[in-house]
Amino acid sequence: MTTPSYVARRGELEAYFDRTAVEAWKRLTSDAPVNRIRATVRAGRDAMRNRLLSWLPQDLAGLRLLDAGCGTGALAIEAARRGADVVAVDLSPTLIALARERAGDLGPGRVDFQVGDFADSALGRFDHVVAMDSLIHYDGVDIARTLASLAPRVDGSLVFTIAPRTPALSVMHALGQLFPRGNRSPAIAPIALPALEARMKGHSTLDAWRIAQSEKIVSGFYISQAVEARPA
Repeated sequence: MTTPSYVARRGELEAYFDRTAVEAWKRLTSDAPVNRIRATVRAGRDAMRNRLLSWLPQDLAGLRLLDAGCGTGALAIEAARRGADVVAVDLSPTLIALARERAGDLGPGRVDFQVGDFADSALGRFDHVVAMDSLIHYDGVDIARTLASLAPRVDGSLVFTIAPRTPALSVMHALGQLFPRGNRSPAIAPIALPALEARMKGHSTLDAWRIAQSEKIVSGFYISQAVEARPA
């Protein structure tokens, strides 16, 4: 069940990534030259993607993977090249179109790029779900609720990122509020991992799930925390 806050934020994200930030996002997720700040973000995202993929089996042949909030598709494409059957979902039709253009040779796997809400139960069951930097815009209540909605349909792991509650990230968030509203990206919602764990305990579908590992990735203006949850 979605909340009004989840629906409102989902609309903001769709508008931002499908219209406001399309060109900037195309450049950031390519090998085109970017300024120093965006270069640190690009490096951080590359490091995070590699970390999340490293927590999955090296051989993904025969496994079904949900890339939840796939953006331009880099993680989905890499997983397919390792043999996965990937369902890659994003709110932005423009980013999904770009992901399809960039897919190229997928090796032994396949990717089904779809526009929509990755929490939709109609997507079916998965061996693993990966949500890289797609939950960071939601508050702890909605993150926990989303994980709870996914958990009954996942056999292996939920691998995702949160915006950790750190002094550096708080400063960056405050600075971001100084920009004109039209130039702002949707606000992130920092949360400490213990606080999220407490939220998760409020959902019966997560009773059997535990945080298996966690790691922060810091690269200049990129600060994000990788989290892996598994059934106990």
